[in-house]
Amino acid sequence: MCQCNATKTDPIAIIDRIVEKYRSVPGPLIPVLHEVQGEFGYLSQEVQLMVAQRLNIPPVKVSGVVSFYHFFTDKAKGEYEVGVCMGTACYVRGAAEIVREFEKELGITMGETSNDQKFTLGITRCIGACGLAPVVTINDEVYGRLTVDKVKEIVQTYKEK
Repeated sequence: MCQCNATKTDPIAIIDRIVEKYRSVPGPLIPVLHEVQGEFGYLSQEVQLMVAQRLNIPPVKVSGVVSFYHFFTDKAKGEYEVGVCMGTACYVRGAAEIVREFEKELGITMGETSNDQKFTLGITRCIGACGLAPVVTINDEVYGRLTVDKVKEIVQTYKEK
């Protein structure tokens, strides 16, 4: 059905439980999607359709919300989300070269997830660490003043975890 973190319970039961929790809340779609994504890791087309059916709203409304808000995703993410800041300071100080090196080391391109589901490579907006440019985040960890030479070492550290 779906690749989900919640493998012990039926996905339909999970969605039903979440929808019921927000049934009396005005405008429940965003909180429902947020919690459902927390359970499954992402919002597949199948999951979006189930949410639409249970909230009795058109599926296009659900997919519109998912595609509009950047914190929702319809693709499975890796265990480690690598985000390369492409804000002005980071870009000027070599973020594009950092991206190319991560793509080489991970064997994926921007926006993709590795076959082993370990890494997802993406771009982040400015995180407010311009003095440390170029900056990369891996989940909640921040790496500043990054150079191309450091990328291989960082990737290796996460591969060994």
